[in-house]
Amino acid sequence: MVFHVTLEQAEDGWIVAECPALPGCVSQGKDEKEAVENIKEAIKAWLWAEDQKAASALSKKPGQQEIVVAL
Repeated sequence: MVFHVTLEQAEDGWIVAECPALPGCVSQGKDEKEAVENIKEAIKAWLWAEDQKAASALSKKPGQQEIVVAL
């Protein structure tokens, strides 16, 4: 999967990273490298949390199979 991320220097010198496609998915780092690594972790966590919400709302139908697919 590919996501676009914005990087912006905050007033305190930290680099703020945001993934606009995932509302509220924001992280930061002391430098650009750290900010990018941190936003990657934030994206994974955001997607996991959304999947958990969706999985808990599933209503199983007769004959329906639930599987997990890893990307």
